[in-house]
Amino acid sequence: MATHAPTFPTTAGILFGLGIGGFFDGIVLHQILQWHHMVSSAGYPPDTVENLRINTFFDGLFHASTYIFVLAGLALLWRSAHRRHLWWSGRLLVGTLLMGFGLFNLVEGVIDHHILELHHVNETVPREQWIWWDLGFLAWGALMLGGGWWLYPSGRHRSPAA
Repeated sequence: MATHAPTFPTTAGILFGLGIGGFFDGIVLHQILQWHHMVSSAGYPPDTVENLRINTFFDGLFHASTYIFVLAGLALLWRSAHRRHLWWSGRLLVGTLLMGFGLFNLVEGVIDHHILELHHVNETVPREQWIWWDLGFLAWGALMLGGGWWLYPSGRHRSPAA
């Protein structure tokens, strides 16, 4: 019987964080607050039924991709954990979730908000204020990534088999 200790599935936690970050963005910013949609700054402002239909379609594709991140994280976690009883510090999970959520914000913010300008974080405020919301989104992502990076080593230290 193998005696090696299983390691914590870091990639699974990061994938879960990417998915949860995407769900938060899509559910809270797109749907509840309605600050923007996926392509609302790319020539499809949601001011007509047709443009709202187009935005809703691309929001759906966005949600489908975040769902794939969560399913991939679940598959990796299951593959790691279903063989034996494991114990890991909660800091490992929280740390990797924060890393994934922060990575989501940074990548999505840089690509969609700044490079492609598909949409901006809060399109309900005057246009000259959009940059501040976009930069705040990036700062929030950087703080989460940093917080996760800070928690992760202490979680490894507290876990017998991390």
